[in-house]
Amino acid sequence: MTAITHGRMLRIAGPIVLSNATVPLLGAVDTAVIGQLGDPASLGAVGIGAVILATLYWAFGFLRMSTSGLAAQAQGAGDMAERSAVLLRALIVGAGAGLALILAQVALFAGAFWLAPASATVEGLAQDYLAIRIWGAPATIALYALTGWLVGLERTRAVLLLQLWQNGLNIALDLWFVLGLGWGVEGVALATLIAEWTGLALALWLARDAFGPALRGALARLGDGIAIRRMFSASRDIMGRTILLQLAFTTFVFLGARFGDVTLAANQVLMQFLEITAFALDGFAFAAEALVGQAVGARSAADTRAAGRITMQWGFGGAAALALVFALAGPQIIDLMTTAAEVRAAARGYLPWLVLAPLIGVAAWIYDGIFIGALLTGEMLRAMLVSVAVYALALAVLVPLAGNHGLWAALMVMNGARTLAMGRLYPKVLALPQRA
Repeated sequence: MTAITHGRMLRIAGPIVLSNATVPLLGAVDTAVIGQLGDPASLGAVGIGAVILATLYWAFGFLRMSTSGLAAQAQGAGDMAERSAVLLRALIVGAGAGLALILAQVALFAGAFWLAPASATVEGLAQDYLAIRIWGAPATIALYALTGWLVGLERTRAVLLLQLWQNGLNIALDLWFVLGLGWGVEGVALATLIAEWTGLALALWLARDAFGPALRGALARLGDGIAIRRMFSASRDIMGRTILLQLAFTTFVFLGARFGDVTLAANQVLMQFLEITAFALDGFAFAAEALVGQAVGARSAADTRAAGRITMQWGFGGAAALALVFALAGPQIIDLMTTAAEVRAAARGYLPWLVLAPLIGVAAWIYDGIFIGALLTGEMLRAMLVSVAVYALALAVLVPLAGNHGLWAALMVMNGARTLAMGRLYPKVLALPQRA
């Protein structure tokens, strides 16, 4: 293995941070373009349609993380055939999942509108949007696999290029189809569909060495029972962990709604600070996936330890910088997000929790990357189970005592519990390279 250094880590993390920065831009342009039509129903249709698809696709997000860890370990072990086989298996899963969503679209969309009904006009436009977008399901889910594979091999510049291509093309086509050709909601959907399939084509080209000389050996191993069980186990654990995390945040939102519309709106504004934190620190977690995975695959205890130490150091550095920005510029950021004076005042009152949030949560986020790279996903799931149980207890005690402040405090307690739980399990990561 190449020596694990600060420079190597930054070469992995930097493009991911830049890549993440393009994600909210696309949503903003989608909204702005449809907003130019002056039709609230069209705006609502695109919003609800995008949420429905994001929820469906989110269920398969495990494919990115499990593929990253498996590919990194195969790379570290120098097993090029297995490295290619990891991608092929993940692509098969992605294609199968996408086709299943296409076949089940009528039932899925009917269920979604039953759970979240809208006006007849909005539902009709949303159905038009979904009827186009759903054909991108195989491409979108397969892209999870390809992105994970590229991350595991440290090719985050390729991930950045892929994101710039997809989002840039999507924005350009949005402007042309909607403002130029007047295609409305269908134009937004078609722009995204084209971006998804061309993105898949570009990603396959960026991963083309997976289909080179190692392909014959990869095909021979495609049905390897041990490898398939390993992939299934990691995917199952990651999905369970993600569901628990999502339930925790959903509970936070629902409980916050009990404190009135102003507090609910303030919490929503402040949750954007957590989104910013996640986008900014994701690069270090992704670097941990790649570096720890390769070190474990190479059975190097020294490199495994170095990878964990360096990514954690940079994670804490990034968290400290974010905390400083939030402390100094937090009120101005709040003012950019809302013009309502009462919401601004309420959000400022809870801002200190968001200054603390990066510092309390960073270790847990980096540990996630470390454990994914090490493929100790069962341990990661168990740590999340403990943390959610602690979170439930904290909610029961702190919310009655301190209201919305107690709600934010409970969220900090959960992240602290995740750090402690995973920290106790971290020696298992360090012991992995020493196993036979």
